[in-house]
Amino acid sequence: MNKRTTKIIYWIATAWLALGMVSTGLVQLLHVEEEVAVITKLGYPTYFIPLLGTWKLLGAVTVLIPRFPVLKEWAYAGFFFAMSGAVFSHLAAGSSLAEIAPSLLLLALTVVSWYFRPADRKVVSMHHSSVILS
Repeated sequence: MNKRTTKIIYWIATAWLALGMVSTGLVQLLHVEEEVAVITKLGYPTYFIPLLGTWKLLGAVTVLIPRFPVLKEWAYAGFFFAMSGAVFSHLAAGSSLAEIAPSLLLLALTVVSWYFRPADRKVVSMHHSSVILS
């Protein structure tokens, strides 16, 4: 896959991911009645809702802005844990596929965005090789 295609895939996935996280984060921060019903159906306390909404908004900003690769890794990890947790919570609560689909989509977008992120948005790790002196 060429660099241009990779960049297009990254930005499409990242834009949709950020849009999804911002929209659901706002719904949670505004305590929209339907969202409160979903969260309580899944067995979570309502005080969890604004925390989740805040983290989603902060994470969306983080994956969109340049620099801060370590912070981006945390945001992607948070999105992955939140969305995989949502999928499993829905499954445990007996939710329909239509109810699980948004979380699955955001989970997939998280993985795709993370995988295709450009080099300047990655944490660079330096591996030191050992030299054995004889």
